[in-house]
Amino acid sequence: MTQDLPARMLRLLSLLQMRREWTGAELAERLGVTLRTIRRDIHRLRDLGYPVHGTTGKAGGYRLAAGTNLPPLLLDDEEAVAVAVALRTATSGVRGIEESAVRALAKLEQVLPARLRHHVAALHTATVSVPWAAGPQADPSVLATLAAACRDHEVVTFTYASKSDAAVGRRRAEPHGLVVAGDRWYLVAYDTDRADWRIFRVDRLTDPAPTGRRVTPRPLPAANTAAFLAARIAAAPARYALTATVPLDAETLRARPGTLPDRVRSVDEHTSTLDLTADDPRHLAAQLLRLDPGSTVHGPAELAPHLEELGQLLLRAARALAQPLDGADQHSTDGTTDR
Repeated sequence: MTQDLPARMLRLLSLLQMRREWTGAELAERLGVTLRTIRRDIHRLRDLGYPVHGTTGKAGGYRLAAGTNLPPLLLDDEEAVAVAVALRTATSGVRGIEESAVRALAKLEQVLPARLRHHVAALHTATVSVPWAAGPQADPSVLATLAAACRDHEVVTFTYASKSDAAVGRRRAEPHGLVVAGDRWYLVAYDTDRADWRIFRVDRLTDPAPTGRRVTPRPLPAANTAAFLAARIAAAPARYALTATVPLDAETLRARPGTLPDRVRSVDEHTSTLDLTADDPRHLAAQLLRLDPGSTVHGPAELAPHLEELGQLLLRAARALAQPLDGADQHSTDGTTDR
């Protein structure tokens, strides 16, 4: 269908797919044509099956709405490859997405130009996935509903289970954005019943329902949704806590993957402190193992037996490796190791 569209109309369709709504004047300015030309092109797009909705009056505008059939999408080369790569690796904490991703990728590859199909095929041939154990997964329909509510600034209600799954209740919130951290999805929203900003684990969220009530977005008390999530997680209470003094400057330590910036404090230009928390001593020990040599740790004495037990496990493993079984790891005369 898109082959029959002139270049100007293709640009118009691309603009409509980029943003939720445009005024006629904005479209005319972008394309360098008159409002009359925009109206004529919009009319032809509708004839071709693209559901372009419009409102009249001085503030009238146009938007590409959902229709009964999905019209072709316009993607440039980089966008097409990006979508194909994302579909190839679609395993990020979303339940049942792999099969849908395979179907979508098959359709996309049918229409990719040969030069792009070769790039995508090369990536597929050279890449394998490691089947790690899956953690809690979000429902794709829930994600879609929440994403639409974030886009439209529409109040939603949903059922939410607490951390212990003991308390389940109906919540009402103004959604701001979705954040994916590792294999978990979070909704950042203003909880209207509690009059406060909250984060909600999407895998604990069910039955989201748009209310039809749109609101003016509230200013988020952070630079962005990712920074807000990191700050809330850093401030969350935990059963165990330690403070480590690390021989690194604060900027370098904050830039490390997995480090929550709000838990880092500068001591001097060569030293920082890092707060570590966990509900399980083993998780705390795993965090300690990522620290730099020369780090020192301060915390409650009740943690000592737990960490000592795990330390003994590491010592036993080290001693076993240092004393191989007879004949199991002998060196050959040329200096290589028999395997």
